[in-house]
Amino acid sequence: MNSDKIRLTAKDILEKEFKTAVRGYKPEDVDKFLDVIIKDYETMQAEIEELQQENARLKRLADESSKRPAPAPQSAGTTNFDILKRLSNLEKHVFGSKLYE
Repeated sequence: MNSDKIRLTAKDILEKEFKTAVRGYKPEDVDKFLDVIIKDYETMQAEIEELQQENARLKRLADESSKRPAPAPQSAGTTNFDILKRLSNLEKHVFGSKLYE
């Protein structure tokens, strides 16, 4: 979740103190604070839904790509003849000229 959109933490909610009046808490303070909480939870819910949709989309893409056959590796113009020639040169280098005498 994008933390700059969320204004309160669980600790903020837990530690919030309201001023008391003759009949208890000031209803305006409680209402204002609850409005902030409601907006935060709406923001979190919207973000959760966006992330769930993105997660589902990425899972579908991963499933689709895993079902496709892997493309054949490109040989950058290398032919079988080129490979055999390189192997021959490598053998000469490793085993010396005795192999080909």
